[in-house]
Amino acid sequence: MFTGIVETLGTIAALEKQDDTASGGGGTSLLISDCSEILDDAHLGDSISINGTCLTVTEFDKSSFKVGVSPETLRRTNLGNLTQNSKVNLERAVSASTRMGGHFVQGHVDTIATIQSITPDGNALTFRLQPRDKSVLRYIVEKGYVTLDGASLTVTRVQDGADGWWEVMLIAYTQEKVVLARKKEGDDVNVEVDMVGKYVEKSVAGYFEGKGGGDIAILEKMVGRIVDERLKGASK
Repeated sequence: MFTGIVETLGTIAALEKQDDTASGGGGTSLLISDCSEILDDAHLGDSISINGTCLTVTEFDKSSFKVGVSPETLRRTNLGNLTQNSKVNLERAVSASTRMGGHFVQGHVDTIATIQSITPDGNALTFRLQPRDKSVLRYIVEKGYVTLDGASLTVTRVQDGADGWWEVMLIAYTQEKVVLARKKEGDDVNVEVDMVGKYVEKSVAGYFEGKGGGDIAILEKMVGRIVDERLKGASK
């Protein structure tokens, strides 16, 4: 679990398509350097978010670490497009003492979005993004959260439909802290929608379809109560 508050920018030191070392596991691996500030408490097997993708540390030293990347992750994310010296957003998994400055982020990328436009607005930048999988648009709401390359950002505008998109704004401070500000029109961004929307959708569907099962989840009970109250109010 992560917060979407990027801790530091790392540098891709190497991307091996076939890493047959013990830490590479015989598949694709990434070696990320220039990130000593997040490795002082590192352990093998730790989870670190790399551009919003939760990956497992298989090797590390004082300033760099290695992760393996599965074929599914390469298909689902933009990690396969990284090259040597690419910058990536990095965040360690939350601990008991972590401040929840962003929102609950799993590190499970839902789809990729393409940057359609970048528009200056004073000292801020507005990014318009269009998702590859349009079905995620139902989870994108104005003033809601969305995770872009692992950074928790606030949605400022949404357009639904076949050509749907959403916009986020980066203030000057954030532009210095995340990789999105370094990207250009046409570049891809990893997207994770707010998982609360998924749970709500499933609970509402379960309520109306009668698929709650034995012990109905607390969220389903809450949704059921709200729906019942609204229906009673509408019938008066």
